[in-house]
Order: sequence, then structure tokens, then C-alpha cells
Amino acid sequence: MAIPITIADDSALSRKTIRRALPPEWEVSICEATNGKEAITAVENGLAEVLFLDLQMPEMDGYQVLTYLKQHHEKAVVIVISADIQPEAQALVNALGAFRFLKKPLEPALLGQTLKELGLL
Repeated sequence: MAIPITIADDSALSRKTIRRALPPEWEVSICEATNGKEAITAVENGLAEVLFLDLQMPEMDGYQVLTYLKQHHEKAVVIVISADIQPEAQALVNALGAFRFLKKPLEPALLGQTLKELGLL
């Protein structure tokens, strides 16, 4: 059975890059969100058992999404993928419940390894 995932990033190129980096053997159904509000809607509608989340987005940023999910949907597996690799940003997303923090540009091998470590692949 396919795992519902959502790729939340305001950049179409970044969403495409993440989609292409997904292991071909991983059976998923993919939803895309262009901002944090859409990401939360996807989680609320059961379309994001796994959420790939950018931090810098319009309307609602990744930190706000993580804060909401921590309060309402702790079961969602959130993997932050961001160019903001400052230690403070990484510490904050970890404190807010993200399962992993991966840097952009995303390395497909690292994504695959991360999914294996989390028991998703």
C-alpha cells in the first residue's frame, strides 16, 4: 500500500528535485504544497504520513507548520529540507519535532539512507 507523502516547498524546482530523489522502490502517493497552510491541509486530510518540509515559505513558514503539528499531529513524520543550515535552525526544528534535517541541495543517497534509518523504506 502506498504511503501518502507531501512535499512542501514554495519552489517548483525544489519540489521536483525532491520528487526525483525519492527511491524508485518506495511505494508512495505524492501530494505537493506550495506553502505551510497547504502542508497542514495535506496532513489534516491524510495526505502526509511523511512530510518533506522547507522552512522558508509564504503564508506560513516551516517553523509554524512544525509548531502546529507538534500540538495537533505528533504522528506525522517530518523531514525538513532547507538551505538554512545554521545550527540554531537545526536545533529549533529538532526541538519542534522534526525527525531529520537535510540540507539543500538534496543528495538522493542521503535521502534514501535517512528513509531507511527511519524505517520508512
